[in-house]
Amino acid sequence: MNKAVFIDRDGTINTNVPYCRRPEDFELLPGAAEGIKLLNEHGFKVVMVTNQSGLGRNYFTGEMLAMIHEKMRRELAENGAYIDAIYYCPHHPDDGCECRKPSPKMVFQAAQDLNIELPQSWFIGDSHTDIMTGDNAGCKTVLITTDDKDNVSSRDTRRPDYTSSSIIAAARYIIADTGDLEKKASKWNP
Repeated sequence: MNKAVFIDRDGTINTNVPYCRRPEDFELLPGAAEGIKLLNEHGFKVVMVTNQSGLGRNYFTGEMLAMIHEKMRRELAENGAYIDAIYYCPHHPDDGCECRKPSPKMVFQAAQDLNIELPQSWFIGDSHTDIMTGDNAGCKTVLITTDDKDNVSSRDTRRPDYTSSSIIAAARYIIADTGDLEKKASKWNP
């Protein structure tokens, strides 16, 4: 079984442009490529899981979304990083679909497709919806705070396992946490 880090897109990997509609609107956040590369190097599957209701709202086409994701993959590759798979919900929030985060359906599908062990995996995102998605899937969670607010209100009952200012800092934490677990497991299973 594989361990994975599921990552939200807008506000986590790239600057949060409302309904990123064109490749020109897509810009990697500082440390995103480096953090993803670090996760790649430490044996994590990196899977992007994102709500893209702009499709359901007809703000952009599936072809345009593919071009945005191609730009993301190209910029990550230029930095030695890659994403193993991309899962997205194209539906409008009012559609009542089963795949829109915080539903864990996309995470469950990725786990099946990529042979991922969810309790050994993490979900990184910049919103409470992302924390709920990871929690609903049985993953540990990291909240990315890219501004002065912590993105989780006092009424939210589910808190992240860790809070970070960037993917690179989150990746370092995840690797250290996983390394500690692997050291403990090797002591128990010589």
